[in-house]
Amino acid sequence: MSEKRIIEINGVKMEVDLRDAKNIETYKVGDFVKVLVKQYENRYESHPGVIIGFEPFQMLPSIIIAYVKIEYSSAELKTVCFNKATEGFEITKAIGDGDMQFDKGNVMEWFDREILKNEVAIADLKAKKEFFLRHFAKYVQPATEKKKKGWLKK
Repeated sequence: MSEKRIIEINGVKMEVDLRDAKNIETYKVGDFVKVLVKQYENRYESHPGVIIGFEPFQMLPSIIIAYVKIEYSSAELKTVCFNKATEGFEITKAIGDGDMQFDKGNVMEWFDREILKNEVAIADLKAKKEFFLRHFAKYVQPATEKKKKGWLKK
């Protein structure tokens, strides 16, 4: 098999030495990608992702990627700033929707459960704050009064 190949680009014929040829990927915002993330030792996990932006820094241009880490009972949305200094992380173009191996409904259910759990936690904190104000307010001076008396240090 020949190491050289003649290719034509826009009417210009070139002979390319395949030993030195490089495959250049092009990406744009919104492209589906697969990410390979190193976990520990020699264990890697593949996750579906999407390119959400580019940061044209002079010293370290970066691709911003959002990816979904899906486990048995959770779906975590993560982001990474991918550049030449990023270690333990690799990206490749997703071949198609078939590379997105997850159920949107399951992910949405997980987010809804997390939202509800946090709303309950917020309601609990508000109730505790109200309880504190109702039962401890007469025993505790506001911080501004304490400062005047020298109780708080700057």
